[in-house]
Amino acid sequence: MAQNRRGINKKRGGIGDLLVENGELTREQLNQALERHREKLQQGSRGLLGQTLVDMGFASEEVVTKAIARQANVDLISLDSYNIDSTAAAMLDPDTARRYSSLPIGFENGRLVVAMMHPNDIVTIDDLRLITGYEVKPVCVSDSELKMAIEKFANAATGLEADEEDYLPEEDEKEELQTSADDKPAVQLANLIINQAIRNSASDVHIEPQEKKMRVRFRIDGVLHETMQPPARLHASLVSRVKVMAGMDIANRRAPQDGRTSLKLDGRAIDLRVASLPSAYGEKLTLRLLDRSERLITLPELGFPSSQLKRFRSLIGKPYGCVLVTGPTGSGKTTTLYAALSELNTVEKHIITVEDPIEYRLAGINQVQVNPRAGLTFATGLRSILRNDPDIIMVGEIRDRDTARIAVESALTGHLVLSTLHTNDAAGAITRLGDMDIEPYLTASSVIGVLAQRLVRLLCKNCRKPYTISRQELLASTPDFPLGKEENEVTLYQAEGCLRCAHTGYRGRMGVYELLQISDRIRHMTLQRKSAGEIAEVAVKEGMITLRRDGYLKVKQGLTTLEESLRVLA
Repeated sequence: MAQNRRGINKKRGGIGDLLVENGELTREQLNQALERHREKLQQGSRGLLGQTLVDMGFASEEVVTKAIARQANVDLISLDSYNIDSTAAAMLDPDTARRYSSLPIGFENGRLVVAMMHPNDIVTIDDLRLITGYEVKPVCVSDSELKMAIEKFANAATGLEADEEDYLPEEDEKEELQTSADDKPAVQLANLIINQAIRNSASDVHIEPQEKKMRVRFRIDGVLHETMQPPARLHASLVSRVKVMAGMDIANRRAPQDGRTSLKLDGRAIDLRVASLPSAYGEKLTLRLLDRSERLITLPELGFPSSQLKRFRSLIGKPYGCVLVTGPTGSGKTTTLYAALSELNTVEKHIITVEDPIEYRLAGINQVQVNPRAGLTFATGLRSILRNDPDIIMVGEIRDRDTARIAVESALTGHLVLSTLHTNDAAGAITRLGDMDIEPYLTASSVIGVLAQRLVRLLCKNCRKPYTISRQELLASTPDFPLGKEENEVTLYQAEGCLRCAHTGYRGRMGVYELLQISDRIRHMTLQRKSAGEIAEVAVKEGMITLRRDGYLKVKQGLTTLEESLRVLA
């Protein structure tokens, strides 16, 4: 437990004496702890008296931390509720932060605010002043919070390695790259941004030049969060560094470009796709991160209600027919299809996919990358696949009439076809095929099921906060919330925010689903060109759980908030 080693203010007494004076510890307990502490030191163990008190159960970590703050006459803060400034945290490399048990967390009146394990250690404060170039304002935090924060927020400029596929510059570019992209601050900042994005499980990074500043935002669980504001003067060199990494032309700043590279962090293989876009104040960069070493999610982990999971498995288990997954961009459609393919992937099945792009490599499955420049589109790829004796076909997306027609005809000729479509709900997929000039008899004969989905953020289990709401109040704001006749009040949860969830209140995401099975009645309605609303009404009567209802059920289970459900499903 935190206790200073050097520079202790003797007038204030030791930690044990302070606790005894405040009635938080008895003299007998202190003597026992001192004896145990001496024994540990004689045995060569490293540790401090405060930690011994906690280990023996004589005092809590919170009580000891408060005493240390009183002794050092510094502010006591909780990092769980403190928004750490990433730019400040980057001023110490991980080894230095661990060695000094200190982490810069922000700036205040020109001084660097540093969370310390030893807030009255004068030698450490002097060292940090020399290292950072700032006057230091020490603050006291608990040891457990500080250790967690150091691991999460310390300078991430180390640890990134170029994969074998990383870009190598041409000879005639090297001189120019040396003066810009290889500038040490730019290299460190690029590594910091990418490293922190990976460790925060961000899917995208936005580097945006503004009039007087540069803004860096991470998309975490589908929502953008501003993470840092590096100095604007670093923008040009940062952009050059990232473009070099991605194999892009750093001399061309007026036209949009795309590039890619592969990196390794802590043994994990990361695909990095970069897109540049000229803007009023310079080039904006968008980085898409894909962890190739991440385990594929299985169907049971996606968040299906148990009854719907059973029905979906029965659909993908059929020998032929077309199963569509619908939803907007970023709703997890491809992840659901991959989970389905992983379950279907056996030696007896020949599975071929045509995708744009191939996001995950699936062992035992033949995956085809769309390449329009070479004449390989979804439609032409699908035609070629049919000549290769497949049992199961996965089409990344039905974008046009030709692809839609080939997909439904393939389903009619003895193949199981899985694909995605952009519609708001499950019933809308039936009418969308009609809008693509697919005859109703083809749709009715080929499509066996449609799954609509969205992604909601899951509440952080460490900081979620329960609250009770009455039936009247809940139904006044959400009339269709599922409540039993006897439920006069219900306990829901709200997002708070802590260090573990980067102060968002949420950690991870889960699917919300609406599964439409094509029954004889719905097939007949398809032939009659009935509207999506009429089809959905019948499907609900036949047991379909709507997207909104599934979202509300997850709210009721304490998995997410009512606000998050309404944000996604409004």
